[in-house]
Amino acid sequence: MKAIVIEDSRLARQGLIRMLKGFPEIDVMAEAENPARALVLIEQLQPELLFLDIHMPGGSGFDLLNQLAYSPKVIFTTAFSEYAIKSFEHHTIDYLLKPISFKRLETALEKLQDNGDELKQGLAPESQAKPAMKMSDKIFLKDNEQCYLVSLADIDYFESCKNYARIFFEQKKAFIKKSLSAIEARLPGQYFFRVNRQYIVNLNGVKAIEEAIGEGYLITMNDGKVLDISRRNASLLKERLSF
Repeated sequence: MKAIVIEDSRLARQGLIRMLKGFPEIDVMAEAENPARALVLIEQLQPELLFLDIHMPGGSGFDLLNQLAYSPKVIFTTAFSEYAIKSFEHHTIDYLLKPISFKRLETALEKLQDNGDELKQGLAPESQAKPAMKMSDKIFLKDNEQCYLVSLADIDYFESCKNYARIFFEQKKAFIKKSLSAIEARLPGQYFFRVNRQYIVNLNGVKAIEEAIGEGYLITMNDGKVLDISRRNASLLKERLSF
């Protein structure tokens, strides 16, 4: 599993990297001392796992995660216990308090393995077990007492809600107990696009793209929903939607 260590303390960063050498299933591709440098490395290397400090110069670990276009797995490494609850708003595997012991790190990596056997396979279990769907495929949705059989082509967008996703279709919505990353692995990539860490959209449902005030762009869906999209992702999206 490809990983990046993000920690402002050089000693703490190098100590963690040394411990991770005891786990050959983890490939530490790079290290960063602040969120700005980490963002560049993440965009270049697309790691599956982040070892992430919270308090750093130039921003917090949470600020960094909110800028990402996808949701890697995260093991937080921090000296502050008060952010533990907030950390689980993200794709958090564990929350390690400094100083980190080898045994505690081992426990965290066991949780990662239990979360989907990624350490053995390097893939999410959904992407191992099932092929990508076709737009003509139908999916079963159950929201409270209401059941739906919905064609993938009729879904407008998916919204991440922690461990669930909310699906919007035909002016209705329903919840499914899947992460957005697991759903993304099954979707046909030529029709669906991850605009930010919270939303995947059906490209056929995009009505307009316009430049936002400040950084990034705004996209408007056919149902009127307006979503933020980074400048980089907007460029990729415009390429997908043009000749």
